[in-house]
Amino acid sequence: MAIYIDPPLWPAHGTEFSHLISDTSVSELHAFAAVAGIAERAFDGDHYDVPARRYRKLVALGAREVDCGTLTRILISSGLRIPARHRAPRLRRALLSRWGTVAPQAPQLGESLLGRWSEVHRRYHTPSHLLEVLEALDVIFLPSDDEHLRRRVRLGAWFHDAVYQGVAGEDERASATLAKEWLTDFLPAAEVTEVARLVHLTASHDPPFGDRAGELLCDADLAVLGRPEHQYGQYVAAVRQEYAHVSDVDFTIGRTDVVRRLLAMDRLFRTAPAQRLWLEAARANLLNELRS
Repeated sequence: MAIYIDPPLWPAHGTEFSHLISDTSVSELHAFAAVAGIAERAFDGDHYDVPARRYRKLVALGAREVDCGTLTRILISSGLRIPARHRAPRLRRALLSRWGTVAPQAPQLGESLLGRWSEVHRRYHTPSHLLEVLEALDVIFLPSDDEHLRRRVRLGAWFHDAVYQGVAGEDERASATLAKEWLTDFLPAAEVTEVARLVHLTASHDPPFGDRAGELLCDADLAVLGRPEHQYGQYVAAVRQEYAHVSDVDFTIGRTDVVRRLLAMDRLFRTAPAQRLWLEAARANLLNELRS
């Protein structure tokens, strides 16, 4: 494991900036940044932007000096690089565009929700996760799923982690309550109730048999389990960062319980497309994590 830095050649705010990366782990990068006194707001998904005045101190602390091209190649090889579409400006535009199709009558509500998803204490439950859930829904919807169903499920995705404090069960209940409060002025009461119900389901990911809307949302939320191995490792590392206040022992105990519960589910994924796309990789990832 190593930390790398390129020369301060990137102009902004009246100075030049370097990029600080890890070749192995975002957790390692955050730990190095904390020791160096770099603020969280300098983190940009897969690297820290650091001003020229900090360059020599960071090298003295152990950051390895490389040229810009080498740093980019290291980041790509590590599997930690964030695709351009997931970077903040593009991500924001993409999400707000999607919100505009699901609730065009409430643009400010979309802005407010995105503000919640962008809270600084989040590491996994971020706008990137929201986009991934929405994109997963795009893949597993069937032509027979009408627009009313799709809107309710997509609204459930937008609200399912709108409140996130790292308290399982309580976060989902609070998010469902928020959905009721914020959607009441825009949607019929029955639809608001349904969106809140869907948000509640993401606490257990165990919808009743035949609950098409619940199956879609839960499968999309768990699609991360079926990522390639290195991306799954990034997901676990990001979750660990969100529980940085918990000791390693307590986190291991809690995380082990979560993994065992997922493996014990009769049907980890409920929809046929999700089973075909993600089930095999998800079980392999969960088993590997449990063994580790």
